[in-house]
Amino acid sequence: MSLTYTAGSLVAARGREWVVLPESASDMLVLRPLGGSEDDIAAVFPAFEDVRPAEFAAPSPTDLGDQRAAGLLRTALRIGFRSGAGPFRSLASIAVEPRAYQLVPLLMALRQRTVRLLISDDVGIGKTVEAGLIVKELLAQGEATRLAVLCSPSLAEQWQGELREKFGIDAELVLASTVTRLERGLELGQSLFDKHPYTIISTDFIKSTRHREDFVRNCPDLVIVDEAHSCVAADDAAQGNVSSSSNQLRYELLRRISADADRHLLLLTATPHSGKESAFRNLLGLVRPELATLNLETPSGRASLAEYFVARKRADVRTYLTKEDGLSDDSLAERTAFPSDRWTKDEPYKLSLAYRALLDDAIAYARDRVQSAGEQGKREARVAWWSVIALLRSMVSSPAAAAQTLKTRSESAAARTAQEADVLGAPVAADSAENDRLEGMDVAPGAAESEEAGARLLELSQRAAGLIGSAEDAKLKALTKHLKSLIAEGYHPIVFCRYIPTAEYLATQLDGKLGKKTKIAAVTGTLSPQQRLERIEQLAAESGEEAGDPAVRRVLIATDCLSEGVNLQHHFDAVVHYDLAWNPTRHDQREGRVDRYGQKRDQVRVITMFGEDNGIDGKVLEVLFAKHRQIKKDLGISVSVPDETASGVTDAVVEWLLLHGRQGSQESLFELDSHQESFDRIEREWSSAAEREKTSQSKYAQRSIHPEEVAREVAAVRAALGGADEVRDFALEALRDLDAVVRDPRDGSGDFNAQAGGAPAGLRDALAATLGGRLIEEDRQIPFRTTPAVGRGEAALVRTDPAIGAIASYVLDSALDAKTPGPRPARRCGVVTTDAVTIRTTLLLVRYRFHLTLPSRTGERQLVAEDARLLAYEGMPSRARWLDDEAAAALLAARASANTHEQLARNQIGRALDGLPDLAGHLTEYGTSLAAELDASHRRVRKANEEIVRGLKVVPQEPADVLGVYVYLPQQPASTVSGAEA
Repeated sequence: MSLTYTAGSLVAARGREWVVLPESASDMLVLRPLGGSEDDIAAVFPAFEDVRPAEFAAPSPTDLGDQRAAGLLRTALRIGFRSGAGPFRSLASIAVEPRAYQLVPLLMALRQRTVRLLISDDVGIGKTVEAGLIVKELLAQGEATRLAVLCSPSLAEQWQGELREKFGIDAELVLASTVTRLERGLELGQSLFDKHPYTIISTDFIKSTRHREDFVRNCPDLVIVDEAHSCVAADDAAQGNVSSSSNQLRYELLRRISADADRHLLLLTATPHSGKESAFRNLLGLVRPELATLNLETPSGRASLAEYFVARKRADVRTYLTKEDGLSDDSLAERTAFPSDRWTKDEPYKLSLAYRALLDDAIAYARDRVQSAGEQGKREARVAWWSVIALLRSMVSSPAAAAQTLKTRSESAAARTAQEADVLGAPVAADSAENDRLEGMDVAPGAAESEEAGARLLELSQRAAGLIGSAEDAKLKALTKHLKSLIAEGYHPIVFCRYIPTAEYLATQLDGKLGKKTKIAAVTGTLSPQQRLERIEQLAAESGEEAGDPAVRRVLIATDCLSEGVNLQHHFDAVVHYDLAWNPTRHDQREGRVDRYGQKRDQVRVITMFGEDNGIDGKVLEVLFAKHRQIKKDLGISVSVPDETASGVTDAVVEWLLLHGRQGSQESLFELDSHQESFDRIEREWSSAAEREKTSQSKYAQRSIHPEEVAREVAAVRAALGGADEVRDFALEALRDLDAVVRDPRDGSGDFNAQAGGAPAGLRDALAATLGGRLIEEDRQIPFRTTPAVGRGEAALVRTDPAIGAIASYVLDSALDAKTPGPRPARRCGVVTTDAVTIRTTLLLVRYRFHLTLPSRTGERQLVAEDARLLAYEGMPSRARWLDDEAAAALLAARASANTHEQLARNQIGRALDGLPDLAGHLTEYGTSLAAELDASHRRVRKANEEIVRGLKVVPQEPADVLGVYVYLPQQPASTVSGAEA
């Protein structure tokens, strides 16, 4: 006759102890090793294998540790938890420690039956982490079973890496380049969106009719849309506009997806309100239809929106959970290390005589071409216009780009109408802030559009090719000077260019000219998104501390294929704008790749190069960039420049250049009556956009979750899982005890370095698996950082970092197994004589297991979770006087003030262990009380979701496991102690 085991009970099988999981049946037990992870789960059949009830063994009185044994064991145990009993099921199992402000969207989500959120936090705050927290929690609770992330193809690999590395979600890439392979593995009639539960899908790929319909039919119950602003179009969007047409297609797709009221939907964008009210309303309508018509001028309307919309700037979260947020004290205060400011400088350069002559001849050609085309008709005029812009932009970029453009056919030459010429010419010649499709936009545009122009352009192309090199290229010479200066100050810069030929030209020309210890690489649109990331990682691996020489510097030459989405803050800390973009928002996007959370420098350097005498850069800088910077200074934030504004200014600049040449003054440009009305309109539009942004900061401030609510949950999480200071102290002490060489600079940063060459082989192997075998084999220094955002080969001092997990696992395993060879930092017993107590006090480290019943939309979910608590009592076990939780935790800081005789220690710990049965009643009561607290916490977090709360149950599993017993003796004459206690 087989026994029936309840979820959470202990059994012995296969030579070890296991916890019974809720998925078990009478003929099959689903088991997790005691103290093990989800990866170690196994199925056991009692009919064929020996399974019997088990109890957790009591500590051995002969295996005594020192004064630090209890704290080390407790922290090691808590770091190992991967299924917390609190309302946030996922926080114990993710490889990132979220900032407190990043919990706000999660709290908002858990109060909704169907999660619908528009997350619009500023660039660099961490929208991906915020979305990942919600996804992991919904999957852990059974509220969602499948996931799709819709993003641009250039960001797909990054999303895949973030989900896998930080949240343990292995998603399949569904791109134009992968779909054929994926469809080969499908069964007849099967959809790839059905076969793969977690997918990352290119928004461009999904636009095709066949794939779009397949996706809508088999759409997962949880969808994330990245850069959601690119998926809506204003109601008055210009007909024929490529970007607007693409937005409209995506908008129709999302409308169909969001029509299912039971589908979870997370929309992410840093720019929800791009100046067009109708586009913003369409975005809100995707979240919930009624939001599209909400009166946001009323307090009730804004309160309704706040339940679904969160938008915060860096200033809002730089310091959080302080008295200024309405809390009683700063005990939970969190300060996020964003770079404090950007050091910016505009650096001019002047053309060489030969280059100046070439540019003058090119302008003369352009003037003749525009005048000639204007007499031929509208189509010819627009084709010529875009060809001329391509010519001028390439000419001021580099001689390599100019030579390429002058011998390449213009994209707009294939147009049949003037409107089609604009559609073909604008994307490759302009810098749209709203153009989400950066792929292919860094190709050098063509300027040739007729046979008769060919000979003249070919002659200009040959002259441009002859100017390649620093002798005649003053711009290249100036860049070399700026890079040498940045490198000398210890910076790792990125140089942004507009065109592929320019980036490749710079990489070739700079090679060997920035010092022997400077590594250079170029990343352009010629590489696939995955190859771009690989090249960046390769450059990082070849330079800096990874190569064993901190004096090595790296320089990345890149086009705008890297200006959005890709995070570069771990490897670079300065930006050089080699080519001036024709929209300041593009510069913001470039700088935002480096100036974001995780950047180690407090100040990011930014250099903007501009041609002082090329007739274009100076005017664009003075008109567009001066206004942009002034608005940013006034508001403290950046306001996107409307495309119409930028194109209006640059069109006027080009027209003036063709009329007056390079020597035309800027004042004359604005005195032209033909342009004054246009500039007045541009000024009004931009000022209006700035005013809307200023108003929205207060109008849409996140008010649905009060900081006090966040503080309460943060305190609960830290109580269960531990905080950053505890993890740092643990890692420092454990590594020292395990014979690693630790160097703590004590410079206030909290960072330290360690070499693990002398540590036990088991720990070295575990660290090699997480940090890299070469790092451990060569006994290099391992940097341990207080920031969760770390680079390759570094460890973050957070409980979820894999390296910290490896240390904790070794400490815990060695404490439980007295036969472990080598050093064992933690022990299950200890006796300490200390002046921290005045009466004999005993500290217990107790592990509780709970059987949770969590109702969800898909039915009840049965879970087993663990929690570790410290309990302390004064006196003897039979007459125990129990201390509160705070007093119990304070004992961990107690230090020995006198030696304890070995025999006395054994007598004391023996009595404590013999008295454990007398404590069983209190341990059970404490477990019941803890279960009630957990129940209340679950209900509090989900207070707005009565259906989910109704069937919630938290049941403690008896008996609790006593992992450690530690006796603290008051300091007094030995004879007195012996007489009273011996």
